[in-house]
Amino acid sequence: MIDRIPEGMRLMFVRNATKLVAAAALAGALFAAAGPAAAATAGPTPPRQSWSFAGPFGTYDQGQLQRGFRIYREVCAACHSLKLVAFRNLSERGGPGFSEAQVKALAAEYQIEDGPNDSGDMFKRPGRPSDRFPSPFANENQARSANNGAVPPDFSVLAKARTYSRGFPLFLVDAAIQYQEHGVDYIVALLTGYRDPPPAGVTLLPGQYYNDYMPGHVLSMAPPIAAGQIEYTDGTPNTVEQYSRDVAAFMMWAAEPKLEERKKTGLKVMIFLLVLTSLLYYSKKRLWSRVYAHA
Repeated sequence: MIDRIPEGMRLMFVRNATKLVAAAALAGALFAAAGPAAAATAGPTPPRQSWSFAGPFGTYDQGQLQRGFRIYREVCAACHSLKLVAFRNLSERGGPGFSEAQVKALAAEYQIEDGPNDSGDMFKRPGRPSDRFPSPFANENQARSANNGAVPPDFSVLAKARTYSRGFPLFLVDAAIQYQEHGVDYIVALLTGYRDPPPAGVTLLPGQYYNDYMPGHVLSMAPPIAAGQIEYTDGTPNTVEQYSRDVAAFMMWAAEPKLEERKKTGLKVMIFLLVLTSLLYYSKKRLWSRVYAHA
């Protein structure tokens, strides 16, 4: 067969194959050279955490989501908004599991800007379950003024927006095992990665803090929570690591509140496709067996 291929086509194939090999070698060399520099800037890889919602059959832990919401409300909400989450979402299936009465009472504790009224003026009213969580700042400039020039990011999709790189070939392993929890791993590492004093040779300006896992290692957010700051009533340890895991899980739910529904739907689709594939295979085999029998 190879002898039948024209000489020109064989030469072109060899040249293209050589170019592909050279390009792959160059890309590998560049990746190897850039890897240490990128790692030095980004810091150590965040430790893997064990999450109840990981994997194709994972589900949220309602108790953890409720603890995480408490951490957000009592600590994080002073600076970070949750613009895409409504109060009523807290009582929806697959979430923290609050009752409708609890959600109504919670929403009424907030003052929501509404209007204009008949006079054309904006006014404040108690919140309703359909309202979204109000921002702690009126505008971006006010947020900068209160946080040393930095705007605290919104928590709505932060758990999906943040990630870290494990490099080749480990990212292929993550794809194979469907590990999608890099964002919450990073959040836990960030909240527990403050170092005081900073390493030797590092000088911080007033209002700056050193963190092992923050890209560049310097951020304007002070350590937001300390051990024993919030007393859990369910026997869960009152440690910084536990607080960090709980609020990270809540942020994951805020970013993907339909996670459980998505995974259940995906399982049903896979079962349907397996059954359909089996039926198609045996139908084809039965149909063509007659043709082969007369061949």
